Amino acid sequence: MKVSVIVFPGTNCDRDTKWAFEKLGAKVEFVWHNEHDLKNPDLVVLPGGFSYGDYLRSGAIARFSPIMNEVKDFAKKGGYVLGICNGFQVLVESHLLPGALTRNDSLHFISKYHHLKVVNNNNKFLSELNVGDIVNIPIAHAEGNYKVDDDTLKKMYDSEQVLLKYCDEHGNELNPNGSVDAIAGICNENKNVFGLMPHPERAMESILGGEDGIKMLKGFFK
Repeated sequence: MKVSVIVFPGTNCDRDTKWAFEKLGAKVEFVWHNEHDLKNPDLVVLPGGFSYGDYLRSGAIARFSPIMNEVKDFAKKGGYVLGICNGFQVLVESHLLPGALTRNDSLHFISKYHHLKVVNNNNKFLSELNVGDIVNIPIAHAEGNYKVDDDTLKKMYDSEQVLLKYCDEHGNELNPNGSVDAIAGICNENKNVFGLMPHPERAMESILGGEDGIKMLKGFFK
């Protein structure tokens, strides 16, 4: 499996993401934001960080980077795309995923492990997990408050686009940032573009806090 990790000025989770996918056996290459070639990947990953310093809005400038035209074309042809944290913000700003990501209700940056419940696994990303499974994955964001209008939200539920929700260790809703319906991760209608605020690439070793990220990322290797 070949993975292309997009790097913008301000990206800071690119090496973590590369390491995580290499741990699972993938060949990983970095692709700089001003390039025009994705390098023929099976999966494109937009990692976390602070693209362009999060000026204007998180991801609002990165959406205009030359490489995003290639990402959009790749996604339109059915290619798999994963956006993690800032990558999720870039995908939303690029209209590859619905909704918007706004400041956390607390107006503070949040960095900690947080439990997530799998809502839908009818997709490649979460195919190694079962509906109702609970994983413990780090979150680290200031603008992770997911918002979407009621009509679009209903369509998302009907199309199984809501994938992950924030919860406690028992599966009860526990919302750290104010996201509508405690949503932590979604996909597009075609189920080939995925976005989530938590960082599965940081949950790959028990010595670092847990291995639940392996169960999530492994789905792309099927």
